[in-house]
Amino acid sequence: MPGQPHRVTVIPGDGVGPEVVRSAQRIIAAAGVAIDWETAEAGAEVFKRGDTSGVPQATRDSIARTRVVLKGPLETPVGFGEKSANVTLRKLFETYANVRPARELPGVPTRYAGEGVDMIIVRENIEDLYAGIEHMQTADVAQCLKIITRKGSEKIIRYAFELARREGRRKVTCATKANIMKLTEGLFKRVFEELSAEYPEIVAEHLIIDNVAHQMAKDPAQFDIIVTTNLNGDIISDLASGLVGGLGFAPSGNYGDDVAIFEAVHGSAPKYAGKDVINPTALILSSLMMLRHLDESDAADRIEDAVLVTLEEGRAVTQDLARQTGGDVARAASTTGFTNTIIANLGRQPATVPPRHGSERPSGEARPRPRWTYGPERYASMEEELVGADIFIESDDLPLMMGPKLETLVGDAFRLLFISSRGTVAYPGTSTATDHVRHYRCRFVAAHEGAAVTDADVRALLGRVAVAYPSWNHVEKLRRYAGEDGFTKAQGQ
Repeated sequence: MPGQPHRVTVIPGDGVGPEVVRSAQRIIAAAGVAIDWETAEAGAEVFKRGDTSGVPQATRDSIARTRVVLKGPLETPVGFGEKSANVTLRKLFETYANVRPARELPGVPTRYAGEGVDMIIVRENIEDLYAGIEHMQTADVAQCLKIITRKGSEKIIRYAFELARREGRRKVTCATKANIMKLTEGLFKRVFEELSAEYPEIVAEHLIIDNVAHQMAKDPAQFDIIVTTNLNGDIISDLASGLVGGLGFAPSGNYGDDVAIFEAVHGSAPKYAGKDVINPTALILSSLMMLRHLDESDAADRIEDAVLVTLEEGRAVTQDLARQTGGDVARAASTTGFTNTIIANLGRQPATVPPRHGSERPSGEARPRPRWTYGPERYASMEEELVGADIFIESDDLPLMMGPKLETLVGDAFRLLFISSRGTVAYPGTSTATDHVRHYRCRFVAAHEGAAVTDADVRALLGRVAVAYPSWNHVEKLRRYAGEDGFTKAQGQ
């Protein structure tokens, strides 16, 4: 209702999180925006209490009520223990679009100053390797499943095009590794090419992700919006922040159909916690994205102007920026002092850089309009046939020994096509360069070219193989869809 304060869940976070969040809250209040903050927790302290999700039920309930979150950085164990609470929050509330702008800022020295760097990385936020589906296949072989779906790809790609249309941007670049991962990253690329036809006024290009990284270092101003898969987006958005001054200036928003979560890209920086020295700009800029999401664009514009004026004049800079500008770090502004200066500059406008008011606004009209029906009728009408199975086996036998043994077990429905080691054919024939790790993929296909097999055939095959190799790990069915293989070949096949 008009005049009512906005309800927002605030998660102060770990390390320097409470300091940068407090800075943003003070500035928002000074700009005259009334917010009813619901303080919640997630991250390190929650993990220490034994909650392996890092996100307690009370926090989940608060977010379900408010549907808007301002969040400080959260600490996540590295290489062991619990999953990232950051990723858990994004996935619990299906915030599928991670939006990370990288814009040249006044008073922040970079190698690209004056070139007009102004890009937005739009990162798919739910799928890919970040689905976090991992298994130890053997004591020494770990597996992570890379999940890419047509529906998830369509949602994020349409979001990127709608963002470009709303902001008047001229180009959307799709970045994938489709030259190597032809089914997963290839699906993302195909959906991009299909949807781009709906946006004829926007230039649509596809680049391999490593070339995108190369071009970002070489000529970053060429990019407008880059849409990409989860892991690719995580990496290149950090690269983009480095082009415009570092993580201290890198905001982000996570948008879903029902919930939006706003956070700085940087981590919790525990060694600076409580020292009142951290640069809060990234979280302040993230809070501007939040205000625009709340239809408080006028206040967001005033705060953005004040931030730009403060950076432009350089009279109060935090220690990270003082180092970059060659200033006296000992005389750098504290987090509190920097915040005070921004508040004092409310109502002023920058002299050298025109602000881009209203940028990075929420999804709004970017809600997906699926071209495909995902109900049972779609799949019932799809031509599909089962043509074989990959059985993964742990064994001390070498492929030259395994092959003849497995060939006696195939029965009438199958033939052994190959055995591969880490994706490379090791039988029939052998590669002298292959260094085996006791983990093999054994591909069985229909005995006769062009024939299909049944689930019962696969179960019977697995039963026979399991007698000889009880240490089998898992099975992947091999299917063809509309006459095309739904599986890849091995290297050397």
